[in-house]
Amino acid sequence: MTDDGPTITTDPDGTSVELTAERWHHIRTGHPDLAPYRDAVMATISAPTIRRLGREPNERWHYLEDAGPSRWLKVVVAYEGSRGYVRTAFARRSFP
Repeated sequence: MTDDGPTITTDPDGTSVELTAERWHHIRTGHPDLAPYRDAVMATISAPTIRRLGREPNERWHYLEDAGPSRWLKVVVAYEGSRGYVRTAFARRSFP
């Protein structure tokens, strides 16, 4: 997987979710510990351990246990129409 272009995966509901180059840059800049974990970010979307509703009506939080640099990896996805877009991702030590 390259770091320069968008990456698309499918969530458990069958919805396409895109990680754009701009959002990946945002994640790497704000959470540099995630720089080597782009594949894990995408796996969190496609096969999460847990999914929860987010703060916004169109938002879901995807969690993957034992992925990334900490106990949990959290990926925030915003859904617009029939697609999803990664907003951010970060590591969490505690249970979501």
